[in-house]
Amino acid sequence: MKVLVSDPITESGLTILRNGGLEVHYLPEGSNEEIISVSKDVHGWIIRSGTKILENFIEGAENLQVIGRAGVGVDNIDIPAATRKGVVVMNTPDVNTISAAEHTVGLMLALSRNIPRGHSRMRKGQWNRHSLVGSELRNKTLGIIGLGKIGREVMKRCRSFNMKILGYDPYVTEDQFQLDELEFVDLDALVEKADYITLHVPITDYTRNLFDYEMLCKMKPSARIVNVARGGIINESDLVRALKDETISGAAIDVYATEPLDKNSPLIKAPKIVLTPHLGASTSEAKEGVSVTICEQVRDYLLDENLTNALNIPFNDFVKLKEMQPVLSLAELLGSIQAQMVSGAIKSITLECYGIDEIKPISLSFLKSLLQERVPSRINYINAETVAKELGIELTVQYSTTELNFSNLISTSVVANSTIRFGGSIFDGKYPRLVNVLGHEMDVTPQEGTMLFVENNDVPGVIGQ
Repeated sequence: MKVLVSDPITESGLTILRNGGLEVHYLPEGSNEEIISVSKDVHGWIIRSGTKILENFIEGAENLQVIGRAGVGVDNIDIPAATRKGVVVMNTPDVNTISAAEHTVGLMLALSRNIPRGHSRMRKGQWNRHSLVGSELRNKTLGIIGLGKIGREVMKRCRSFNMKILGYDPYVTEDQFQLDELEFVDLDALVEKADYITLHVPITDYTRNLFDYEMLCKMKPSARIVNVARGGIINESDLVRALKDETISGAAIDVYATEPLDKNSPLIKAPKIVLTPHLGASTSEAKEGVSVTICEQVRDYLLDENLTNALNIPFNDFVKLKEMQPVLSLAELLGSIQAQMVSGAIKSITLECYGIDEIKPISLSFLKSLLQERVPSRINYINAETVAKELGIELTVQYSTTELNFSNLISTSVVANSTIRFGGSIFDGKYPRLVNVLGHEMDVTPQEGTMLFVENNDVPGVIGQ
């Protein structure tokens, strides 16, 4: 198997791939033409932030199975296109945490104490302390937007400055924090009260241009904002305007809507701003960590189909998934049988589960097996649901607590030119049985090889004829 690495990673990461028997194509400075040419024949593709994997790249990479992002942000990968193609997209969300948190705090200090301007003036032979009077972080209010791992590490460090912490994250609950750690507030309250605002959210339709001029005007005139998350969360032209008219007191920016930042960008000449060239993950420790981690993840998936930090698979507990293997195998069996019996375009699928908690993996296993017989492209857990929607199939998945004669039951119905119904159960935790065949209750032990289903009309005397 072949792996393309089109951005710089450490030698220790490359060694992990090679020691796994994978053929590595290392092109950190390759041209677009070289990268596209090599990508057509690879099974894995590892990148950092420098490479953009677009839909046409994915469509042209016939053998591609996995894209690994050494780092957190994946806005340089067309995930919907990868999902349609059945390509796993994975990242390394935890490795950069400390590096990004420390850089955030470093920018807060640089901004507060005018360190870059002081350094620049000293190099020019100027000694003017009075125009560079800064402010302390002590007793100031910090507003953290995004309380994931990085946001929490920033919180820990800023509490040591005796800062009051306000937090906003619609996907996090208060009970995950100690009462004295921070105060949960809504977004407007945070923006209006904070002396410093730090951003730790992904770029989405909701967060893109979240801080436009209107939002910046809600900040205190003395407030400062720091972005080490993703470019585009702060509208750059609106930020320049807010700095020039002193709507806010300062900004520190590490990420940009377009990278590298254009040398003519208005940000470069804006007042009271500190700019760094996307250094949030640029420590030797973080670079080594993401290189080793992503290479291990890609190797493990290509060689053993072990998944870690997969972004486009709708479940994360792979230990639980292994425990469910008998049930998943039964769902695949039901899908395979019905795929061979159904005729015409499938209109709808209904899947009911009884006595089974995790129904998403079951529905995907059934879909994957059912569609494999009909769709020429690779079908797997990643794209099964997407392909079903593209085929116009209406999918209904239900969980029931109704008491039955079985401890567990998967009941499936596929509607096309006719309706095909099957049901199966797992006995003693591992033995699959068909308990409903074409709508008839029975008890059949599936056999390896060919199974023949014959449906007759119930007419007396037929056997004797």
